[in-house]
Amino acid sequence: MVVGRSNIVGKPLAMMLVQKKPGANATVTMCHTGTKNMAEYTRQADILIVAAGRPHTVTGDMVKEGAVVIDVGVNRIEDPTKKSGFRLIGDVEFDEVSKKASAISPVPGGVGPMTITMLLYNTILSAKKHAGLK
Repeated sequence: MVVGRSNIVGKPLAMMLVQKKPGANATVTMCHTGTKNMAEYTRQADILIVAAGRPHTVTGDMVKEGAVVIDVGVNRIEDPTKKSGFRLIGDVEFDEVSKKASAISPVPGGVGPMTITMLLYNTILSAKKHAGLK
């Protein structure tokens, strides 16, 4: 299940997951912050990928026991205990959901480093193509 309908994460991810090929071929349900009774859908998911763009979108009561939860969201919230005055959190209520999930990605430090790695990889690939190299 994908929570989020952005053109950058939600829609492309859902399309990648439904491809008819090895490592894909999933049945994907897509919800968003405007979905009524979202918890009815999220509680059915074995894999829950959340990219809603809103902190605390998914809470512990919305997740099936043993689900794998991937939090793609990055939200800056005020935190006067931090020198910067803010901290980063995801779209998933980590403390609640981590008690039910068999695996969960943290924010920060979860998908962010892979995103940066792939951005650099694709930049190098593009530069090589532009230079006429393989």
